[in-house]
This record gives sequence, structure tokens and C-alpha cells, in this order.
Amino acid sequence: MDSIPQTKIPQKRKSSIGESAGQIGSRLNYWYARLMVRSITSDRLAVYRKLSALLRNRFSLMDALDRLHQIASKDGKNPDDTMAIAIHEWVKSIQNGESFSVALRGWAPPTELLMLSVGDIANLELALDNTVNVVEGMNKMKGPVVNAIAYPSFLICMVLFLIYGVGRWMVPPMVDAVPGMVWTGLAKSLVDLSYFVADYTILFFAALPVLFLIVLFSFPRWRGRSRTMVENVPPWSIYRIFIGVGWLLSLAALVKAGTPVSKAMRSLRADASPYLLYRIDRTLIYINNGDNLGDALYRTGLKFPDEEVVGDLRIYAELDNFQDALESLAQDWLKNSIRDIEQKAAILNGVAILLIAAVVAWVVMGTFAMQEQMVSGMGVA
Repeated sequence: MDSIPQTKIPQKRKSSIGESAGQIGSRLNYWYARLMVRSITSDRLAVYRKLSALLRNRFSLMDALDRLHQIASKDGKNPDDTMAIAIHEWVKSIQNGESFSVALRGWAPPTELLMLSVGDIANLELALDNTVNVVEGMNKMKGPVVNAIAYPSFLICMVLFLIYGVGRWMVPPMVDAVPGMVWTGLAKSLVDLSYFVADYTILFFAALPVLFLIVLFSFPRWRGRSRTMVENVPPWSIYRIFIGVGWLLSLAALVKAGTPVSKAMRSLRADASPYLLYRIDRTLIYINNGDNLGDALYRTGLKFPDEEVVGDLRIYAELDNFQDALESLAQDWLKNSIRDIEQKAAILNGVAILLIAAVVAWVVMGTFAMQEQMVSGMGVA
């Protein structure tokens, strides 16, 4: 009896759609975690503090990171937590032979990576503590800096809208009421304003944004000796203080971790703006010729980061415990700078308020002058 031939049933191929969707979701989680961890400074600093505490209690780096990952992922129940993903990626990089600071590339700003790179060859917990101190110091500066710029800018915008409203809607009806009137004095200034606003509306509203962009552009890019002419004038003085405090805190952290001053200065070049880079390079010229940090800063003639700080550095640079004195100076100047910026902000606010008062007074007096001249003109007619 002939056997019935067996028909071979083709095997179902596994669809790759589910696998691809999973990979896409995984990559999206990775990039989202990378963005969030880099953006949220407080979360990174919290990890630095915990990691430093574990290292001080004799955990190895890998054991400490494993413990932090366990907590962040809730014992593996929430592996898609942004910090859990970040720590997982850091662990993989370290297992591949990279240092901790290299593992954090893309997850933290360059300034933090520079601070942490010192710990790759020395004391990582000290580097973590120094990084936290520097970042927290800069965060303390940001609030006063924003307040010093934002509120006066808002008041100046209010002045522009007030002037535009007067010239666009208040003055024209008064001018039309007495055609052919020859205006004089304050009345004429309001009439001229009305004509200007009507003919050059775009220029009127574009002037302030353009000026703002020019000033903003000049902050990191105007770098030569001519910059010293405005270094004590807001808002450039506020920028100098902000950049100077950050530079001094970073330098103090590197020197405290055992980095020579000249090497620390060269390290800080990597992430420096043209403004700061020019000052670092000018200072390095004199350091390379044998001057200490204070004397080198003084001889540049740039009065950076601050004339009084430069004088203090000329004294402290000769001390045996220079690294401790430098750290103390940086912290003291941070506190003083916050007060200084707040005082400058108060001055800017006062100037802006006076400007508003002057404009309002001008409008009121000009309106009265127009009314008087209108009455006189109608009486003559």
C-alpha cells in the first residue's frame, strides 16, 4: 500500500514588527531620559550626593551605582525611570572600560564633566562634592541675575507701549480737531511722536529687541581690552560677576582636588566663551612666565574677575594652604556677588521706574500744552 505523501506545513515566520516597536520604544526612552537628566540639575546633584556618601562608606563605584539603580528602578519594577536608565547606561560604559566622567558624556554639562574628571585619577567622592558645590553656587547666582535683567526689561517694554499708545491713539484726534495748527513746545514733541509712530511703527517696535540682541550677543563675544570700559556698567558688570564667580568656583574645585593652577586654567579653556577664553589665555601668558595666579591676573590689566578679588589672590597665592584659601575666597565672593547683583538690580529697577515716571510726566504736561494751544487756536479762529 502506497503511503500518502506528507504535506509539509510551512512554519509561521515570527513578525519583527513587535520587536522593532520595542526597540523604537527603548530608544525613545533612552533619548528622553538623556534629555531629562541633562536638563534637571537637581536630579543629577541628588545622585552625586548619594554616590559620594556611598563611596565614603567604602562602597566600590560599581556597587554604589548598582545600589542607586536598584532604588531608582524600584527593585526593577520601574526600569523606564529616567534616572534608572541613566545609571544603567553609566554602568555599561564603565564596564566597557570608560571612566565615570566619560560615562556621563551627554548626560551632564561639560562643566560638571570637567569637575568629575579630576576624580577619575584621584578622589572621586571629593570630585563629586566639589561638583555639587560649584553647580549649587552657580544656581544661587541665576535667580538674582534673572531678576536684575527681567524686571527692568519689562518696565522698559511698558514705557514703549505707553509711548506708542499715546502717539497712536491719544494725540491724532487732538491734532485732527484743529487742522493746520502750528504746535510748539511740549505739544509739538507729542505731535512729532505721533507722526513718528505712524510712519515708523516697525522701526519703533524693532529698536528694543535689536538693542537687546546686540547686548546679549556682546556678553560672551566682546572680549578685548575695550570691554573693560563697560565692565562696571550694568548689564555687562552683572555678566562679568556671573562668569567670574563660576570660573573662580571651578578653579578652586580643581586646585583643591590637586590640579596645578596652570593645568586647571588650561582645563577651563575647553568650555569657555570667547570673553572668558581671552582672559584665561592672557593670564596663562604670565603664569607660564613664572607669575603666581594673583600677579598674573593683575598684570593682564583686565580687572577680571574683580579688582578686589585679584588683590586678595595676590596675597593668598604666596600662602602654603593656597587651595583652601582659594576655596574660601570663592565662597565668600559668591555670597558678596549675590548681594552686589541684587544692589545693581535695585539700581536698574529704580532707573526704569524713573523712566516711566518721566514719560508719564512728559505725556501729561504735553497733553495740557496741547489743550491750551487748541483753546488759543480756536479762540483766534
